[in-house]
Amino acid sequence: MPEITMAPPHIRSIVIAGGGTAGWMVAAALSRTIAPHRCRITLVESETIGTIGVGEATIPPIQTFNQVIGLDEAAFLQATKGTFKLGIEFAGWRCKGHRYFHPFGRQGNDFGGTQFHQHWLRAQALGDDTPFGEFSLNEKAAYAGRMRRPDADPRSVYATFAYAYHFDAALYAQHLRALSEARGVERREGVIDEVVLDGETGRIASLRLDDGGMLDGDLFIDCTGLRSLLLGEALGVPFEDWTRYLPCNRALAVPTDCIDLDRPYTRSTAHKAGWQWRIPLQHRMGNGMVYSAEHWSDEEAHDALMANLDGRPLADPRPIRFTTGRRAQSWVKNCVAIGLSAGFLEPLESTSIHLIQIAVAKLLNWFPDMGFDAMTMAEYNRQIANEYDRIRDFLVLHYHANERSDEPFWHQCRTAAMPESLAEKMALFRRTGRLLARDSDLFQDASWLAVLLGQGIMPQAYDPLTESLRPLELDQMLCGMRQLIERASAAMPTQQAHLAGIGGVMREPALG
Repeated sequence: MPEITMAPPHIRSIVIAGGGTAGWMVAAALSRTIAPHRCRITLVESETIGTIGVGEATIPPIQTFNQVIGLDEAAFLQATKGTFKLGIEFAGWRCKGHRYFHPFGRQGNDFGGTQFHQHWLRAQALGDDTPFGEFSLNEKAAYAGRMRRPDADPRSVYATFAYAYHFDAALYAQHLRALSEARGVERREGVIDEVVLDGETGRIASLRLDDGGMLDGDLFIDCTGLRSLLLGEALGVPFEDWTRYLPCNRALAVPTDCIDLDRPYTRSTAHKAGWQWRIPLQHRMGNGMVYSAEHWSDEEAHDALMANLDGRPLADPRPIRFTTGRRAQSWVKNCVAIGLSAGFLEPLESTSIHLIQIAVAKLLNWFPDMGFDAMTMAEYNRQIANEYDRIRDFLVLHYHANERSDEPFWHQCRTAAMPESLAEKMALFRRTGRLLARDSDLFQDASWLAVLLGQGIMPQAYDPLTESLRPLELDQMLCGMRQLIERASAAMPTQQAHLAGIGGVMREPALG
C-alpha cells in the first residue's frame, strides 16, 4: 500500500476584501462551515464606499443558500422587507405590445413517454391555439397575485410550483453581517490602500489599509466589486469583454414609494435601447433602466425611466457603468474573486446573487490547503467559467430573438454573432423541438422553453412518439391539465395573506 505523505498545512486565516451582498454572503457561509477556532475570518469594508446594490431579485436556489447558512424564512423576509417572486414578465421583448412570462415552476406534466412540450407542439399543429403559459401554475398564480409553498408529493399539482424572493440587498447584507459576526467573523473598517504581494510566490501576503494597519491572511476573497482590486488589479487577471454579445453598458436605479403585493413577479419592459426593471418589495418598489450608451444618451435613458415609474421617486436615479463579461480565471494563487469582481452579467434574469452563491458553494467543495493545488484551482475555474458562459447564452437569447426591426439597438442585437453554443441549441430546437443539454446549465428546460417560445421561436417539427395518442385523447389530456391548474391557482391564498400567515410581513407599517 503506498505511503500517504504529509499534507500541506491548513488555511488558518481568511481575509474577505469588501462587504456588500457578496462579502457578507461569503462570510455567512464560511462562518457556518468553518469553526472559528480553526480559522480566523476577517472582513474589511468601508462605510465610505458604496455598493451596486441593485440585486433585489433572485432565482429559486437562493432558498438552498438561506437554509444552509441557517436563515429562518419568515425572519429573513421581515428583515429584508422581502416578497415572493414566481417568475419574470417580459413586456415588449419580442415586439411592441407583446408579453410573455418566464415561470420558475415547470409547465405541464410529461406523459406517454414524451416530454410535455412535445405534446403541446403537436396540439398546436392540429390547430389548438392555447398558449404554452396556460399550463404553468406559476404563471397563473403570479398574474392572480397568489402564493403558497410547493408540495413535496410529486403527484400534486403544487409539486410543479417554485419560487424565489425579491428583497432589499442592503438589508440582506446587514442581516448576514449580524449573523456572521455572531459566529465569530471580525469586521474591520477601512479602505484598502495597497495589495502587498509576496516577492517569492507572487501570492497576496497582506492588505495595507488607509489607517496604516495591515491585514495578513492565507486565503483572500476578492469582493471589491467591478474594480476587482485583488484579482484584476493586483494579480493582473484579464477580463473577457462580452459587449459583442450583450451591448448594454449603463444602468440607472431609483426606488419609488409604490407598494404592490398583488404582483409576485419581476417585470422587464423593453425600451428603445435597453430595458426597465420593476421589483415590488414590502416597503417600496425597485426600478431601473439598463441601456446601451452607444444607442441612447444618459439623458434619454433618464427621461424614459422617470416617465415610466409607478409611484413617487424616493431618491435621484443612481448611475452605474459596467462592461459585461468575466475574468479569465476566478481563482489565481491564493485569491478567489466572488461576485462582481469575478464578472458581470446584467440583471435580466436575476443571476447576480446566484453567481455569488454558486461560487461560495464551489469554493467549499474545492477548499484549499496552503499548497493551493494547481489542479484543484483549474477545476474550480473551469466550473465557474461554465456557469458564466451558460447564463450568458440564456441572456443573449432574449436579445437575439426579437422582431423590433425599426430600432437600431434591437436590429444590432438580432443580427450580431451569437456564441456557438447558443447557435447550436437554437438550431436543434427550431428543427426538432428538442433541447440540447449543456454542462452547468443553470436554467433548465422549462426556462428555455418559456423564453424560446415567448420570443417567437417555434419548432418546425415535434417528437413523432406523440402520435401514439389519438387527437381526441391528446385534447382531453391537455384540457384536464388546464382545468387542474386553474383550480389549483384559485385555491391558493394571496401573497399578502401568505406573508401574514408565515409571519413574514414587516413589523412596521408600510408607506402609504
